[in-house]
Amino acid sequence: MLESEVAVGSVLNRPLSYRADRGRRLTLATPPQSGSPKSSQPTIGVFDSGVGGLTVLRALLDRIPDANYLYFGDTARLPYGSKSAATVAHYAVGAVRYLQDHGAELLVIACNTATALAFDKIKAAASVDVIGVVEPGAEAAATASRKKKVVVIGTEATISSHAYRRALESRAVAVREKACPLFVPLVEEGWVEHPVTEQVAKIYLSEAFAGDATGDASDADVLVLGCTHYPLIKPLLRRVAPAHVAIVDSAESTAHEVAQQLERARRTASLGSNRTSSDKRKSELAAASTLRFFATDSAEKFRKMGTRFLGLPVEDVVHVDLKE
Repeated sequence: MLESEVAVGSVLNRPLSYRADRGRRLTLATPPQSGSPKSSQPTIGVFDSGVGGLTVLRALLDRIPDANYLYFGDTARLPYGSKSAATVAHYAVGAVRYLQDHGAELLVIACNTATALAFDKIKAAASVDVIGVVEPGAEAAATASRKKKVVVIGTEATISSHAYRRALESRAVAVREKACPLFVPLVEEGWVEHPVTEQVAKIYLSEAFAGDATGDASDADVLVLGCTHYPLIKPLLRRVAPAHVAIVDSAESTAHEVAQQLERARRTASLGSNRTSSDKRKSELAAASTLRFFATDSAEKFRKMGTRFLGLPVEDVVHVDLKE
């Protein structure tokens, strides 16, 4: 887990920011004052129906510590899994427009349900690039699987959408899907190493890797974590899953895809630039990155639960009341 410490200086009434050095220490730092030259650091908007997407944000901070981040958790209207695709699209489009209005230059849909049910509508409504969690997870799984047989676990809504199945089958990978609805409440309860959670995991995974009418998954060699809550129980799942099975975390896969896209954009932008601009960019990598949070329900509740999911203090939370 990343370690954080408060820097000297007042941060009252201003968004906190995190400075990352190569030793992977994130330090709270004061962001630039208004009127300062605009930073060329990318501003990434991250959207989820709640706090689960903070595992994606954590992976992004690990891979891209120099970016500025805006996180939107639609906590007042979760769970999305019980909503229709049209309702999920309506909620998600409103959230991503809010992030764009606040400066997001790239959007990450850190919600498997929203990605599975509404990604095309979100992308059509956005004026910036959008990356979801399903395609990066499927690509990582297809690359990791030698036998081209994969098991995907997720919520009822994500599994019922068959989004991972379509993405993996388009890559010539056979898929077994398994809904694991008890994992989310267990994780939110904080029972990430509880014997009850381990027993539930044993039941779910034994069923997932067993044979049934759809075929035999016992020789599947990759397990995809198709829910952003699941990285918190990844060590437990590693103990329970068959030893030969590799685990693909869609949060890490998504962060990897975002990093690659930003690098491609930087290379394109740097074509024809001189050494001075290159040196300037290197110096900007050491700059502090702002990290702001928006929630549609209690900011205090978001702070408490969000700190556990992010592994860092969640300080600057703004309550947002989106119009229906």
